[in-house]
Amino acid sequence: MKLPGAKIVLECIKREGVDIIFGLPGGAVLPIYDALYDFEGLRHILVRQEAAAGHAAEGYARATGKVGVCLVTSGPACTNLVTALQDAMMDSIPIVAFTGQVPTHLIGNDAFQEADNVGITRSATKHNFLVKDGKDLGPIIREAFHIAATGRPGPVHVDLPKDILVKEAELIWPEKVTMRSYNPNYEGHAGQIKRAAKAMLRAKKPVLYVGGGVISSNAHAELRELAELTQIPVTTTLMGLGAFPSEHPLSIEMLGMHGTYYANMAVHHSDVLVAVGARFDDRVTGRVDAFAPHAEIIHIDIDPSSISKNIKVDVPIVGDCRRVLRALVEAVREEAKAGGDGQEGQKPWHAQIAEWKVKEPLRYEWSDDVIKPQYVIQEISNATRGEAMIVTGVGQHQMWAAQYYKFTHPRAWFTSGGLGTMGYGLPTAMGVQAAHPGRHVVNIDGDGSFAMNSQELATCFVEKLPVKTVIINNSGHGMVRQWQRIIYKERYCAIDLPGIPDWVKLAEAYGCVGLRVTKPSEVVPAIEKMLSTPAPVVLDVCVDKDECVFPMVPAGGANTDMILAPPTREVRDRAEKSQTGF
Repeated sequence: MKLPGAKIVLECIKREGVDIIFGLPGGAVLPIYDALYDFEGLRHILVRQEAAAGHAAEGYARATGKVGVCLVTSGPACTNLVTALQDAMMDSIPIVAFTGQVPTHLIGNDAFQEADNVGITRSATKHNFLVKDGKDLGPIIREAFHIAATGRPGPVHVDLPKDILVKEAELIWPEKVTMRSYNPNYEGHAGQIKRAAKAMLRAKKPVLYVGGGVISSNAHAELRELAELTQIPVTTTLMGLGAFPSEHPLSIEMLGMHGTYYANMAVHHSDVLVAVGARFDDRVTGRVDAFAPHAEIIHIDIDPSSISKNIKVDVPIVGDCRRVLRALVEAVREEAKAGGDGQEGQKPWHAQIAEWKVKEPLRYEWSDDVIKPQYVIQEISNATRGEAMIVTGVGQHQMWAAQYYKFTHPRAWFTSGGLGTMGYGLPTAMGVQAAHPGRHVVNIDGDGSFAMNSQELATCFVEKLPVKTVIINNSGHGMVRQWQRIIYKERYCAIDLPGIPDWVKLAEAYGCVGLRVTKPSEVVPAIEKMLSTPAPVVLDVCVDKDECVFPMVPAGGANTDMILAPPTREVRDRAEKSQTGF
């Protein structure tokens, strides 16, 4: 069957099970948009800037577990998209990005809107393709989706010259993808799994350190079974939030630069550390020579290049998290039958962790006069009962959301972890909302981060995506201000955003609902109104601009070098009473 290349592209995308494409048209991809005019089975969501198409595809992919798809034109459209591709690369998000390209005979001639898309995106993608013949469209698109979704997931880029989209070609659709040079290993080594099981059972101070790979592989049930079977405390990375319930008795919440005191102390003093689907990035480890210095380290990951890359491990296990955890549960059961379950020896460890939790909980000083950002997150968590889909931008608000929102399920937390992309929140929330139209999707953003893609409010309105955005508005780039305050001796430079624009008026200009609160007493009613409004909403929350994120590990420090929150009034009063005897 011969079809124009543009129709082959759409037919292949549809056969991959795609139902939504995020994109923005331009000259080089107009043949695809013309074919899309009367093509059935695909919804197209028109974004206002190309990076937003990539982030929306990320949100869709993370929310569904399927491959997200974006489509943009040539030249500047592709260069705009690069940030989203690198973001997906760092956080292992499966998307396929289609870009337009000048006709093949003009490639290399500096034609209008020409860029070396393949060269530009090579380091920002898991793989990329330049289609040179229409008959290769089907096999290339098939391979692109296969590569994006398998092994360690990631973005794949397909560059489409305009003449390839216009000419007719045979639609070739391979039923099976076979690539000699690409064969991810899914089954962990049985002997290594047995070693891991033995180490876990003999440990006196074990910790499970869980990353986003557990969510990517849908291994949350197996993780919980292993944790409850062994009674090992669980800490998660920023990307791993939701893989294990925040309020489970074994949860010690997030570790790392802005992790909890008790998670960082537990990892530091552990004797066996089991890393599952995590890559020991610098925000987690702090100074590497001081990270878990006494622990035997077990590392489970599908990407062999991640193992012993940053931290040398003792028991490497290459494989899919879900399959390996399932095998590890069985291995633990078998070893426990032979030599005891090891839980009795862990009682002092659990007592120590409980003591750390009491000594240094997450805390902030309440005020009747000014809104504390942590309080806003807590009330969003309470109002949604931990059931909302939470998206963030990047900055202080991101860390407060990670600390104070209580997650109960996986695929409910969407943030830019590895790249730290400001402006990520709103477009990603659009992709999440498109995937789950009946769910509450709340974008917790900062005034600095939200400004970078606020134009996508137009997309939310036109496409009927009722995303709720809560701006934690501290009138500036808060995380930079925090660093300048603590590290650079209050030499504040280039951080102020003095109330421009008026977010309520901007929301209304885009057809959305705008709300603003300035007092603590207004927060809960405003959240309730926001959640009950069947339209896109922007809630501007004017918070204490001097509030900092604690704990905080300074750059170059060990995780035990945490700067902790000052004692609250309640703690100070309790200490004073204990000293005076009253």
